[in-house]
Amino acid sequence: MSCGGSAQPTAGRSVRIGILVCCVVALSVAVAWGAVHVSRSTTSGSSAGTREPEIRAPGLVWDDEFSGPAGSAPSPARWVLETGSRDGTLQEYTRSAANVSLDGHGHLVLTARRAASGDYTSGAVQTSGRFQTTYGRVEARIEIPSGAGLWPAFWALGTDFSRVGWPQSGEIDIMENSGNDPLKITGSIHGPWRKPDGYAIHSDGFSSIPLANTFHVYGVLWGPNRITFTLDGTPYGTVTPKSLSPGQRWAFNKPFFLILDLAVGGQEAGSPRATRFPARMLVDWVRVYR
Repeated sequence: MSCGGSAQPTAGRSVRIGILVCCVVALSVAVAWGAVHVSRSTTSGSSAGTREPEIRAPGLVWDDEFSGPAGSAPSPARWVLETGSRDGTLQEYTRSAANVSLDGHGHLVLTARRAASGDYTSGAVQTSGRFQTTYGRVEARIEIPSGAGLWPAFWALGTDFSRVGWPQSGEIDIMENSGNDPLKITGSIHGPWRKPDGYAIHSDGFSSIPLANTFHVYGVLWGPNRITFTLDGTPYGTVTPKSLSPGQRWAFNKPFFLILDLAVGGQEAGSPRATRFPARMLVDWVRVYR
């Protein structure tokens, strides 16, 4: 997700223009949790047979369980509601309860809608100015929607974004999904390079059954010079400074703030014309352990 466009406050989604510079390592690993089996491919520095080092995150330091009456906004002490649009996507983010609200059953609901005019609206929230973290275990339990043209995501930007811009700020995409491929999730990092759009390194997790319309826990284990992407607590990709090519800079040993959004259309998601609306992304909780 990149930071182009006019969404306010200034944060954005990477547009996947970064150049994949590391070799793809195919790991024919089947990881089971419940009924889900995942294989993985990654552009990270991990390799088959390499044991993932443990990143200890002993205590809960921040969370939101989204308790509150139906139709109310998420806590303004924790979240900022975005407006505007970005990255060539079709939706306009609004602060309307029709797009961002609690459901009264412990969930944040981001709802993408298509008006009779054909225009799209949706919801996005972030913790900029409310909460930031450097390292730890960062997780959210999310039910993503299904449908072509939908682009749900859980991600983070460096808190220096407003000062240095993107991609100098760094970006960690904890989870992205394109509705065109309900079996795949992607974890990524984006950072500064000589190219205007910087670099991008992606790790893909592949499920044997669709991930949409059921809850899963998407997360990262983040420590000094290492980020590991997880699905339901199981790692599927790791990136380190060794994953980078000459001239690329590691920008992830500093504070980041969190973002949840449901975009419509754009380069990654494709056309939403055949998708039934409204479409909902439910967030059961967000937790940070450090």
